Amino acid sequence: MITTDTIIKDPNPLLRQKSEKIELPLSQEDQQLVDSLYEYVVNSTNPELAQKYNLQPAVGIAAPQIGVLKQACAIVIYDYDDEGEITNTTQFVLINPVILSKSAKLAALSEGEGCLSIKEPYPGYVYRSHKIKVRAYDALTKENITIDATGYLAIVMQHEIDHLNGILFYDHISKTEPDYINPKAIII
Repeated sequence: MITTDTIIKDPNPLLRQKSEKIELPLSQEDQQLVDSLYEYVVNSTNPELAQKYNLQPAVGIAAPQIGVLKQACAIVIYDYDDEGEITNTTQFVLINPVILSKSAKLAALSEGEGCLSIKEPYPGYVYRSHKIKVRAYDALTKENITIDATGYLAIVMQHEIDHLNGILFYDHISKTEPDYINPKAIII
């Protein structure tokens, strides 16, 4: 089981390496890997389970964050109503994801990005494409899929896919003007 303690932290050099493609159909070992990634994200957003198992809340995790250099990541995003009830769940366990296209229009999170593998705060805007098209095998549906992602989902996907290429979110923050608000970008 993945816990906060088993997630590797920056500056571990594994976080800067490119991950290998995963052969399909999934081997038993790779199925266990993707199941554990998915389980971490789902359980991390349940306050009781997060406390019991020492989980830091997350919307995504990639295999390199547990020291496995394979192209796999899990993403689970919940939408809530005004009463805090879940109204929609967007979830994927992406194998060998490839970004097919990106919009020129940029977006960034108003609070900046965080990461399970990074303890230090890195304030600043992380500008990413507002819309992307991703092709991958989804281990949840067991199908090859193409996803048109916009806004928050697009940002999360780019963050996780970056992990598979040895890129961390703070690499995208301007070194000279981290708080620069791009007037043409969408701030979420």
